[in-house]
Amino acid sequence: MNSILIANAKIVNEGKIWEGDVFVKNGRIEKIGSGLVGQNADKVIDAKGSYLIPGLVDDQVHFREPGLTHKGDIYTESKAAVAGGITSFMEMPNTVPNTVTQELLIEKYAIGREKSLANYSFYFGATNDNIEEVLKTNHKNVCGIKVFMGSSTGNMLVDSAATLENIFSKVDMLIATHCEDEATIRSNTEKYREMYGDEMPFRMHPDIRSREACYLSSSMAVELAKKYNTKLHVLHISTAEELELFDNSIPLKDKRITAEACIHHLWFDDSDYETKGALIKWNPAVKTKEDKEAILRGVIKNKIDVLATDHAPHTLEEKQNYYFQAPSGGPLVQHSLVAAMEFVRLGKLTMEKLVEKMCHSPADLFQVDLRGYIREGYHADLVIVDPANPWTVSKENILYKCGWSPFERQEFSAKVTQVVVSGHLAYENGRFDEGKKGERLLFDRN
Repeated sequence: MNSILIANAKIVNEGKIWEGDVFVKNGRIEKIGSGLVGQNADKVIDAKGSYLIPGLVDDQVHFREPGLTHKGDIYTESKAAVAGGITSFMEMPNTVPNTVTQELLIEKYAIGREKSLANYSFYFGATNDNIEEVLKTNHKNVCGIKVFMGSSTGNMLVDSAATLENIFSKVDMLIATHCEDEATIRSNTEKYREMYGDEMPFRMHPDIRSREACYLSSSMAVELAKKYNTKLHVLHISTAEELELFDNSIPLKDKRITAEACIHHLWFDDSDYETKGALIKWNPAVKTKEDKEAILRGVIKNKIDVLATDHAPHTLEEKQNYYFQAPSGGPLVQHSLVAAMEFVRLGKLTMEKLVEKMCHSPADLFQVDLRGYIREGYHADLVIVDPANPWTVSKENILYKCGWSPFERQEFSAKVTQVVVSGHLAYENGRFDEGKKGERLLFDRN
């Protein structure tokens, strides 16, 4: 199938919504307009009543391959991502082994090329002692450098002030940070372990991985970035206080310091620990209703530049443990778009803003080459989503390898019906065409 015509769609792109058609040929968007039904297309999709948006670009996922593939792998999780409207992802280095040498990064890209149904990129991981390897990273075909300024797998905690100074002063490509102050977390852990022992209630998670821990670390990262003019992207903001660290007075293209929010910090709050427990145990922690509302305001007012997932699956067996044994993280890529569309339905977010934060802005921020927009000449990454097609999340329709979701039994009003990845109709009404894999993301950087 070399050509696809999507007709009569409500196209959402660059701050506007209008009804029109999009003609895709040989992997690219060839024509955008109205009355294109005369085009000789191999496949015609009548999208009347549905939105047509650019494919989502998720700048933070953990697909668990290599080394942790009992939780998820690049094939299964990219498949779930495509079903959720995510056509491009950027995956984290805290696999086993950690992606902290150029050889291991090459191996990961080989897995992506073989298995990923979505377009892909992989971060290179910084440690306390691999700066020489970090500096070899190719700006043109790697999304960024990841620095864990908080607990992580293996040797990836970077908590040495001297090392952080070294990284921020020498790295001239985007640095993405996980910001939680490790000393504060350890102190809180000891305090609450003495109070509760092994039967720690999950509701204490935001007190252990506290707002103070988040702000201390985020503010340090921002201070270092300002000192060295580093391009810094602070991931998964979880507190109202952190918003003051970010500037919304300048356009994204001029920002050196940016921020991301994740769908779970907009959806859940600390009242949900009572019923969800370990299923909403994330790092940074889900915090208060006030934080949740402040983060959404930050998205709307451009303090927050990107809305993503931090998709991080674990098995249900691993999650069904006492607090200290239950790992942090959860699966989200299949449900992030439809969850965000609930905010649109409720009048809390516009469709134009959703597309800005989940499609345009991550593409702009990372300087992804020719993706993230519906523009002639761009790669055809496209999603058709019906805003009035209710369905309920259940074990039967969950695609994650781990087989569960924190959204189980949640009814969503919108449904993803078709997804085009690099010009290939990869998903249509619950069915996948795996005849073509996703492509490696490239970056338009000097």
